[in-house]
Amino acid sequence: MPKINKKHRVILATILVVISFILKEISGYAPVTIVLMLATTLVAGLPIFKNAFVALKYKIVGIDALVTIAVTGALFIGEYWEAAAVTFLFMLGDYLESRTIEKTRSSIKALLDLAPDTARVLRKGKEVIVSPDEVLEGETVIVKPGEKVSVDGTVLEGNAYINQAAITGESLPISKMKEDDVFSGTILESGYMRIRADKVGDDTTFARILEMVEEAQDKKAKTQKFLEKFSRYYTPGIIALSALLYLFTRDLVLSLTLLVIACPGALVISTPVSIVAGIGNGAKHGVLVKGGEIMEKLGKIKVLAFDKTGTLTIGKPVVTEVIAMGIDKKELLRIAAIGESYSEHPLGRAIINHADEILGDYKGDVEEAEILTGQGIKAKIEGKEYLLGNRKLFMENGYNLDHVEKTLQDEESKGQTAIMVGLDSNVLGIIAIADVVREDAKLLIQNIKSLGIKKVVMLTGDNERAAKAIAKELGLDDYYAELLPEDKVRVLMELQEEYGATGMVGDGVNDAPALASADLGIAIGGAGKDVAMETADVVLMSEEIRKLSHAIGLSRATVANMKQNIYFALGVAALLLAGVLVKTVNLSFGMLVHEISVLLVIINAVRLLGYGDKGRTRKKVLQTGE
Repeated sequence: MPKINKKHRVILATILVVISFILKEISGYAPVTIVLMLATTLVAGLPIFKNAFVALKYKIVGIDALVTIAVTGALFIGEYWEAAAVTFLFMLGDYLESRTIEKTRSSIKALLDLAPDTARVLRKGKEVIVSPDEVLEGETVIVKPGEKVSVDGTVLEGNAYINQAAITGESLPISKMKEDDVFSGTILESGYMRIRADKVGDDTTFARILEMVEEAQDKKAKTQKFLEKFSRYYTPGIIALSALLYLFTRDLVLSLTLLVIACPGALVISTPVSIVAGIGNGAKHGVLVKGGEIMEKLGKIKVLAFDKTGTLTIGKPVVTEVIAMGIDKKELLRIAAIGESYSEHPLGRAIINHADEILGDYKGDVEEAEILTGQGIKAKIEGKEYLLGNRKLFMENGYNLDHVEKTLQDEESKGQTAIMVGLDSNVLGIIAIADVVREDAKLLIQNIKSLGIKKVVMLTGDNERAAKAIAKELGLDDYYAELLPEDKVRVLMELQEEYGATGMVGDGVNDAPALASADLGIAIGGAGKDVAMETADVVLMSEEIRKLSHAIGLSRATVANMKQNIYFALGVAALLLAGVLVKTVNLSFGMLVHEISVLLVIINAVRLLGYGDKGRTRKKVLQTGE
């Protein structure tokens, strides 16, 4: 028989089975009717038979094997119509399932469609259109209105509004100007830009998101692993049970019917189809969930621990006050800025930015520098060794802080961080820095508490008073201040022992050890951050922290959807089994119900793709998982 595709096979088999049925009703099992029924069985059943034999080579007894045995038995006893009907229904069901399951991957397909097709590169003073894979690192890429950005890069020239929905899930275009970062796969809606290509090809954020989402859809949930293991033993068990039933009843039709209705198709597909749809929904909303097991875990978290800087706050602190003690304010600021030039901490960046604004072009070099994580910096500047940092740094180096304690407490009580500058056991001054709390942080804390999270805490290296002020403002259950990175890991372990599954939420840069040690690591604003995308289990691609409540709700909705599918599949199997035993379900009807149940399971999972789009209240579903 010449090779035909699935769609044409379905059409041909449909024509044959309809004609067979009409002739059967008119003239019974006439020779021409039997020939058409056998032709239907061959056209519809050939792929089933092939799949069964291929699977048997690898010692796998699957659904195709059950149908093959049942159809062979039906032909053997002259039940030609049953053989034709069963193979046709199985083939039609498989075709409809494959078409319907494409819907569950629609979010991924939509992402693939957003991949840039071309890039406009400046070469030898001329604009050249090339494939995105041909762009070289460091080249200048030009993007015009309506075009897609083809690289991760830095804006060299121009102003524009960029639609970043493909990366971050943000619905509104974002303004971009010189020195801003842009990502591949985003769309320039208005304006004009020249971009320096920093990451190209498979290294771009967009390419890595696609790769991670596709990998995530293949990573199986614990429930899925269990069901697959169950089916490996279940299917051969059904064959043995059917053989025993025949030995005791000598009713071959009954035994063959049991083989067909016992196919675990709906049960096996119940979990993976929900996981695929859930991960697809997350990708559409800028939430990258790395696999089915992570999706299940996310909904079971009992405690959420948040980092402060860059997570609950915007991570862009500003200097609010410079308090000099026996030194000129500008000189104090100059020394602090020079010393912090070796630090990548947001607080150090705030001091440098303030110095740039107040002093303009200031001079000075760091001869030696030692960064003390969680404390500050020792820096040798112009032959003198300065300390820049918190209480712990100064106390460990023998400084007496009695005369500055009240000033420190006053600043910290306002929720500000006080950075001291010292030389030769004398405190030269204090620089007060404040980080703005995210607008949506307070609402997020309320939302995740309403979802049933037992405890919400903050872990920070900041001082006690500043941490207390922010914890009170946001309504947190508890806070842990003045922590080093290893202290955060220790606190997480204590929370795990006391409350159970614990999630750590951070910006993915300074928090890598804590993200890795928690039961679940969640990174905020992961777009363009390699460490965040690699270390965390869940990555919120934008800075919108409120997406965390969507992620938790989506997880619980996905798990609830899986349970619905499993219970439904088991219920249908039980009813069909009862029908077979009382001889009210025949071979073809059993197959029809089986295929309908598989389709209903898939359609139920497809509903997850719309989760969060209408903003409906799902409080009961999210809290109970029902």
